[in-house]
Amino acid sequence: MKLFLAGHRGMVGSAILRKLAARGIPAITRPRTALDLRDQAAVRRFMRHQRPDTVVLAAARVGGIAANARAPAAFLYENLMIEANIIHEAARAGVPRLLFLGSSCIYPRLAPQPIPEEALLAGPLEPSNAPYAIAKIAGIGLCDSYTRQYGVDYRALMPTNLYGPGDNFHPENGHVLPALLARFHDAAETGAAQVSVWGSGNPRREFLHVDDLADAVLHVLALPRETFRAATGPGRVHINVGSGDELSIRSLADLVAEVTGFTGRILYDPSKPDGTPRKRLDLRDLHRLGWRARVPLRDGIAQTYTWFLAQDARSVRMA
Repeated sequence: MKLFLAGHRGMVGSAILRKLAARGIPAITRPRTALDLRDQAAVRRFMRHQRPDTVVLAAARVGGIAANARAPAAFLYENLMIEANIIHEAARAGVPRLLFLGSSCIYPRLAPQPIPEEALLAGPLEPSNAPYAIAKIAGIGLCDSYTRQYGVDYRALMPTNLYGPGDNFHPENGHVLPALLARFHDAAETGAAQVSVWGSGNPRREFLHVDDLADAVLHVLALPRETFRAATGPGRVHINVGSGDELSIRSLADLVAEVTGFTGRILYDPSKPDGTPRKRLDLRDLHRLGWRARVPLRDGIAQTYTWFLAQDARSVRMA
């Protein structure tokens, strides 16, 4: 296998890179300074020169509710450019296999629970991250269209909320779990009497450790085309990946407080957006394909917090 991993320095990409190394599978990688994935001509030259037979597309601009609200154009434009350039130029270079990583935010705000893959485009999106979701939906469409038109095997994984080593722990711009870890850590360190959490605390979320996602990526990549198509059915290239467990943001905050040693009051700020009320994925297709998550949430949070404590604070609290 000659595999190109796009986005190897992000949380997801670095986890995939670790998993590949553990299995003795080399990967072609390029830092942004050497290959700007938003530059179509640069991506074209790279694909023609390297000629990989497999591409894993983990590169993306990501962020929490605040980051999406502040830069919706950047989230839409950059993610569209990255996925369009890689998928198009991979097909032009004759790359037969590609795996695109999307997000569970592609589904409607009020999708049925647990959310089946067929819920895609069945209703309005959650406004707080709609530009990012639109870009990821376009990525699925590209994988489907290039598969149908050119006979390639381009698949897509839609993970639930991810966390783990390498995440962005900025207390305002990161996703909910790492942002809470940073905020509760600071409060425990300074002896603060209380911590404020965005929203009502009532929305329910499903979380998946990034190492589990990396394992799912390699599992799905290894499936024969006929096996994958039999599970997804005709006309669908995307499949959900998650843990199958969900909890409220209030319960998550309690768990993070326990792990970080914070013993003060937890306040909720209903003036801040909640986001989607509930988001649990239907995992029956992936389970039929023989994969299930292994990392329990509390163990994963504790492991992530240990990693966080071992890092330089400035390097993990990215803007």
